[in-house]
Formats: sequence, structure tokens, C-alpha cells
Amino acid sequence: MLETSNPFDARTILDGIRRWVEIETPTDAPNEVNRLATLIADGFRELPARIERIPGRSGCGDHLVARSSWGQEAPGILVLSHLDTVHPLGFIERLPFKIEGDSAFGPGIYDMKGGAYLAYHAFRQLCVGGERSPLGITQLFVSDEEIGSPTSRELIEAEGQKAKYVLVTEPARDGGRIVTARKGVGRFDVFIKGVPAHAGARPEDGRSAIRELANVIAALGAMNDPQRGITVNVGVVRGGTRPNVIAEEAFAEVDLRVLSMADADELVAKILNLKSRSEGVSVVVKGNLNRPPYEKGNAGAALFEHAKQLAAEIGFELIDTATGGGSDGNFTAAHTATLDGLGVDGKGAHTHYEQLFISSIEPRARLLHRLFQTLP
Repeated sequence: MLETSNPFDARTILDGIRRWVEIETPTDAPNEVNRLATLIADGFRELPARIERIPGRSGCGDHLVARSSWGQEAPGILVLSHLDTVHPLGFIERLPFKIEGDSAFGPGIYDMKGGAYLAYHAFRQLCVGGERSPLGITQLFVSDEEIGSPTSRELIEAEGQKAKYVLVTEPARDGGRIVTARKGVGRFDVFIKGVPAHAGARPEDGRSAIRELANVIAALGAMNDPQRGITVNVGVVRGGTRPNVIAEEAFAEVDLRVLSMADADELVAKILNLKSRSEGVSVVVKGNLNRPPYEKGNAGAALFEHAKQLAAEIGFELIDTATGGGSDGNFTAAHTATLDGLGVDGKGAHTHYEQLFISSIEPRARLLHRLFQTLP
């Protein structure tokens, strides 16, 4: 695969991405995630790298750590990637790998197998060329990012605190923009308990949990503040048993997004302290901040400027942006210079038309390679 006149030939790299895409890896299929982890580990074994495999737990697959054989005695470069996708097993029949013009389609090809493979390929080219980067390189492939990284967060934070730089291979945004800030993410469950009664014969004896849920939804909706970048979304609701019964129970799942830790502290407290407005009805809220905000600090800004200069030398303009979606970069940005969105450009993450843009493969693979070569 590597003996080509252009080691960053897009079609050659795309062949490798295809092999990863055609192993479907929904988070809840750990055996399939582990199949891909084995394929990747086998690829690293012929390189100057040490492989560590952390067994999966809680229904998730294994995590894979590949460390360069050099530079591990000092803080180096941590590359964060995830192997899991949101698409269920069999989705590849609906979205098979195919090429149409500048687009290559497939489950997880954009989010984020394309970017994960670019980093692997860039490291491989570094090694094949006989180079040793100024810093050691550690590539971490986790199995559970799409469900909030419950089994990998501790590992990500530990590796991030040891690193000097963190590079995240999540896909690019809005025409190839790099990500230098992400909103923090909170998740909450709301449990409401009322009093059941016959809705026709004795409605006065009942206390509707659903009616109180409406109050809660209104209170949560009032917390939205677009100017501050605060969004509170009630995404799941359920309650009651029959239309002729005053609902005894109701439930909601809530998503919170915030730009800063100050806003996170304020909004988490507000949500956890929601109270019932109805006599005889209880409201209990459980949850917390799942991912802290990834704010663009000075170290992250300097890392972006370095990448921007490298991109200009390669021949494209690198522009940064903030996004509302979370990533594993949220866990490292507070203490380590972090640059996100280094994966492929494309569109349709999590959809039936997910695709990467083939024209983005070579320049972005070269950018990762140059970051490995030049970060001091």
C-alpha cells in the first residue's frame, strides 16, 4: 500500500478507510468494535510502536493505545480517535461504501473513521520514512465516544494530562474548518410522581404527573439563552398508562449545552433544583455535566496558529470555529493544548447519506503528518 509515488495519494488512503468502514462498529456491538481494534493493532505491529489493549466493560468494546517507541519519557502528542459509530448493525446495506464524484459514502466514514485512519496513515508514513518526530506520539482509539465515553473518560483524561498537545480526529466543520472550542454537555433525567385517579369519575382525587411535567418543560425552556450560547432541550418524554387515568408517573430526558464552566455551574444547579409546582406531586432530577466546555485558551490558540501556518505551506487555508457538539477533546482542553476537527471534511454525520469529501483526504493527512514532524 505504501510503495506509491505519492505516499498521501487520496485513493490509496481511501482504500484503507474503506476496510475500516466495512467493519460496522455500533457502540453496543463490542465484538464488532473489537474486530476493528484487532485490525488496527495488527497494522501497528509492523511499526516502531508498543500496543496496549484495555479490555472493554459495561457492554462496550476494548480501547486501543499505540505508543511510538521513541519520546515516551517526556510529554508528547496524544491523538484522540473513536472506533464506535451511531449506525446499527446492518446499516451498511442501506449505506454501502460507494464513490460518487468527490464523495465516498459509508456508515461512520465521516464521523470518524476517515479522520482516525488519516492519523494512523500519517504516523505510518512517518515511520516508513525512517523519521522520528521531536515528540513521542500516542494514538488512543476508544470504543464508546458516541455514548459519552463512560468507560474511556478516565483513560482519556489520564493520557491528556501526560501530553503536551492533543490532536482530535473528529471531522472538519463547515467546509474544512478546524475546531478550537466546543460546548459543554449535560444530561439529566427527570422523574415525576403524582397520584392516580379515574379521570372521569374522580378526577379531583388525582394529581397529574404529566401536568407537572408540562410545568417542568416550560421551566427548562425558559433557561435557553441563545446570546450566551445556552441550549436546554427536552428530547424524550413519557408518562401515564391510559387516557382515562390521571397519570401517576412521568419522565423526561434533558440535554444541556453551555459555552463556559461558569454557565455550566449555574445551569446544572438550576436543573437539579427544579421543584414541583403542584401539591402532592414530586419532582426528582438526576444527572450532571457529561463533558466540560472546551474553551479556546492561549495554548490552544497557539497550537491552531501553528497548524494554520502548516496548512498554508501545504496549500490550503485553515479556519477555526466553535461547535455545539461535544467530543473527547472536551476532556483535555482545560489542561492541555487541544486541536479538534482534524479529520476529513464531508457531511451527513449520523445520517443515511454520511460522506467524506475525497479532495480533503490528501491535504488533511499531510497536515497531521506535518504536525507530527514539527510540534516542538
